[in-house]
Amino acid sequence: MNKIAVIIPVLNEESSIGKVLDDIPKKVNEIIVVDNGSKDNSAIISNNRNATVLYEKRKGYGYACLKGISYLKNKPPDIVVFLDGDYSDFPEELSKIVAPIEKGKVDFSLGARVKSLREPGSLTAQQIFGNALACVLMRLIYKSRFSDLGPFRAILWETLQSLEMQDKTYGWTVEMQLKILKRKITYTEIPIHYRKRIGTSKVSGTLKGTIMAGYKILGWIGSFYFSGWK
Repeated sequence: MNKIAVIIPVLNEESSIGKVLDDIPKKVNEIIVVDNGSKDNSAIISNNRNATVLYEKRKGYGYACLKGISYLKNKPPDIVVFLDGDYSDFPEELSKIVAPIEKGKVDFSLGARVKSLREPGSLTAQQIFGNALACVLMRLIYKSRFSDLGPFRAILWETLQSLEMQDKTYGWTVEMQLKILKRKITYTEIPIHYRKRIGTSKVSGTLKGTIMAGYKILGWIGSFYFSGWK
């Protein structure tokens, strides 16, 4: 049986993180919650539910993910799952996201927030536009089949290590997908349900976050296209 670890970056998610942890399937071997500077009880709630709690003071989604990856190097799992702590995803769907990897069909599996399974209003207009633009560009440049940049995703540990992830903030998800495309790593998308998050998004919920996320996403696509990264 594959050993599965889940990495959850959190920033002031005390209203939601308990629900997220409670709904993660029991098949998961370890849950790592990376507190990215919360001023609430996110870490306490996570610790009380037997999650491994790490602290990353440098603000940024990528920084938090990299902290979790660094921790896992001492006891590497077979599969790593990335999941947000805002309860917008359905953690119980983890099993169907990792299934294609467990069966040896692909190295990377993305939870795609398809319209038919999304709660109305769960994605902002700028999120929908940004996702669509990025996916169209990846399709034109790399003949990609990606339809989303959703954060709920699973990847083989060895494959993740080979990607040498670098982004510290808003471009984490698109960097991973671009590197998968450039390396011709096998992947699939799994349609998943999606609902309105609990609380306010630190990215799409602010003008600065929206602008910076768009800038980083387009910046990664442009840099890959012109740099010839392999």
